[in-house]
Amino acid sequence: MSSCILLKSTEREALHLIHLPATSNVAENSPPETAVYTFAVNLSVSLSPVSPGFPVIINSSPLTEAFKVNGLSGTSFEVVTTGKEQLDFETGPNIFDLQIYVKDEVGTTDLQILTVQVTDVNEPPQFQGALGKGLELYIAEGEKPGFICQVEAFDPEDTIRRRPLSYSLVPPSKNFRMSANGTLFSTREFDFEAGNNSHYLVVEVRDSHALKVSTAVQVNIVNINDERPRFTSPRRTYTIPEEQPAGTIVANVTAEDPDDEGVASRLLYSLTTVSNYFMINQLTGTIQVANRLDRDARELRQNPTIALEVLVKDRPQGGQENRMQITFIVEDVNDNPALCTKFTFSMMVPERAAKGTLLLDLNKFCFDHDSEAPNNKFNFSTPSGVGSDRRFSQDPAGSGKLVLIGDLDYEDPNNLASGNIFIMIIQVQDIAPPYYKNNIYIYILTIPENEFPLIFDRPSYVFNVSEVSSARARIGQVQATDKDMPQSSISYSISTGGASPRYPNMFWIHPKSGELQLVMRVDYETTPTYVLKIQATNKEDTSSAMVTVNILEENDEKPVCTPNSSFLAIPVDLKVGTNIQNFKLTCTDLDSSPRSFRYSIGPGNINNHFTFSPNAGTNVSHLLLSAHFDYAGGLDKSWDYNLLVYVTDDNLLSGRKKAEALVQTGTVTLNIKVIPHPTTIITTTPRPRVTYLIQRENVYSPSAWYVPFVIAVGAMLLLGLLVSLTIVLAKAICRHWPCKIRRGKKLLVKKGETKTAKRAAVGETIQMNTVFDGEAADPVTGGIYEFNSKTGARKWKDPVAQMSIWRASRPQGSASHRVTGGKRATMEREEPQRTG
Repeated sequence: MSSCILLKSTEREALHLIHLPATSNVAENSPPETAVYTFAVNLSVSLSPVSPGFPVIINSSPLTEAFKVNGLSGTSFEVVTTGKEQLDFETGPNIFDLQIYVKDEVGTTDLQILTVQVTDVNEPPQFQGALGKGLELYIAEGEKPGFICQVEAFDPEDTIRRRPLSYSLVPPSKNFRMSANGTLFSTREFDFEAGNNSHYLVVEVRDSHALKVSTAVQVNIVNINDERPRFTSPRRTYTIPEEQPAGTIVANVTAEDPDDEGVASRLLYSLTTVSNYFMINQLTGTIQVANRLDRDARELRQNPTIALEVLVKDRPQGGQENRMQITFIVEDVNDNPALCTKFTFSMMVPERAAKGTLLLDLNKFCFDHDSEAPNNKFNFSTPSGVGSDRRFSQDPAGSGKLVLIGDLDYEDPNNLASGNIFIMIIQVQDIAPPYYKNNIYIYILTIPENEFPLIFDRPSYVFNVSEVSSARARIGQVQATDKDMPQSSISYSISTGGASPRYPNMFWIHPKSGELQLVMRVDYETTPTYVLKIQATNKEDTSSAMVTVNILEENDEKPVCTPNSSFLAIPVDLKVGTNIQNFKLTCTDLDSSPRSFRYSIGPGNINNHFTFSPNAGTNVSHLLLSAHFDYAGGLDKSWDYNLLVYVTDDNLLSGRKKAEALVQTGTVTLNIKVIPHPTTIITTTPRPRVTYLIQRENVYSPSAWYVPFVIAVGAMLLLGLLVSLTIVLAKAICRHWPCKIRRGKKLLVKKGETKTAKRAAVGETIQMNTVFDGEAADPVTGGIYEFNSKTGARKWKDPVAQMSIWRASRPQGSASHRVTGGKRATMEREEPQRTG
């Protein structure tokens, strides 16, 4: 009784948490700082205050950052939500076990558990994907009323309870209808030309608790080709004079398409009547003269009327069309002008031609069919054309002798503006009434000459490129120019430089643009600088420039850790926080500081039993057990853990810099075997006898696939040989010594003698002096045994007392046998043979 009173008095005097352990509820989707549970701290008898930063949630199951502890006073605290993680009843965990740890300034501590349960809150439905922002639909005009689309929304609560959602249009529409399950129908045909080509609908969905959400649906009517084009030009008959120049527009046929809403129609025009005199522009409908209209020759002398049929279509094939008849009447005019053998002249003149050079004598090409003067006499008008009056003239005036009087410099901006092409029109005309005349067209093209050298815009270039740039990455661009016009094609090439110790060509230059690119990735540590000589060549000149390429150092090396992979075995009751078999990672990185590493465990860390400490800021980290194993409660089921450890070299980067900098990650693989509790262990001596069965495994390279193949084939052949020899031997024995079995005769066994099969374990026995740092109870016998948390070795505490307890609890004649092991070793503990 006195010991109980002393225990209670000690509990009242020690620091401990009040109202814990406990269970509390919090609604899903609660905002940050929502109160979850309030508790207090009972100070120790020394009245030492709680240390700053305590109480604190040191662990949770499952792991979460959704909760934190806020202080209300020196001894009163509350657990609130943080808002860092969404508490979702439908998709996330519903129950959290929070371990709340408190510590005062003299080092007294207490640890209790708060169980928080997330409660369900009815949420409104939600439209899936882009449907929540609105939907735009298109319907072709003339389609029959019917199905348009299926609208779908999602409600977590109603989906679980299998309750349907209710859909409707708000407000209802006379042109559309929506079923209760979200199917949208049209109720009539739509005509694009009749107007009202866009319809705005609001779709509303309600759940079983009358919560609702809506989205907009825009239905657009698509215009289709269902109307014939209509002619709009009123004229059907045109009177035109003869001798109209080719290309002269003599009529303009216009039409419109009702399907184009009054916009300029994309109609196609054509002539169905074969005609040598006219052609029609298929896009504009303008009719032009195709050939000479000579009223005094051929069929026009007999009949000056020409009838044509114009066809208009709204698309080249399969569209709507219409036709119209038009008539042309050709009038007779006086058409006997002076003639020339050619009316168009093209000439090429060098840009440095001397002034006064005779370019063309028109008298050699022109004549008049009239036989008498002055009807057979003609002269030439002054040349006309933009800029030609200052460069060309007739000497003497009206003689038809064209001479150069100006400058034809090809690089002159005024000449470049005209393309160094000069067009002149000179009229040849009679000197007698009615002054017939014709136009002579003269085209003069300036021939350029090489006057300037080819040079680079800079004598040398300096470019920088990162060593992590990929092949074909752009480095920079060089440019060479020649003032001679027109600009001739310049070809670029690398004449010297650009080699590395391993590759002869590290760079490539585009032969046309001068853009310098990488052929393959460069390495700052191998060659930090390259010097290239670039050559530019055109048809006439060659020039060179030096290019310096500086390689910029980058973080392009992954962390490398020792060991890269390992196999570990731990007992199931290892204490939390223990360094597992003194395992540690030692990492190096050619590009990063030893303080820049960050450690994290990826796939395989089921229930988060393992962690690395420290997890950042050092190149050496230890593997710790962070949570107990719970196989009895069903939380843990796997006894083998395959961990993938990520080692990242970005620990010293800020959040802003991480988005810009290059970060490398190395990996380490760990295989961890959890050793379960022994069922029954009998120890007859104070020092345990441990028998290790060593299993050796032959490991060979995967590329040596032929080794198991050859062994398997040889074994099969040897087995077949042995079987055949056995059969031959059995037949020989039966032929020479036939064996008969007498019926009813039994094997004799001496009275009291029995046959027993004994099992023996063969292995290497090693006596070990082990330090045992923990105790546990055997689940079968209830006996207490000690164990080593690092090696897994065990022994009974007080072996003599445990032996009597074990003998009293086991049935008569039973034996104990247990095997614990992994991939490499098997451990057995066997009961010594008892006598008496």
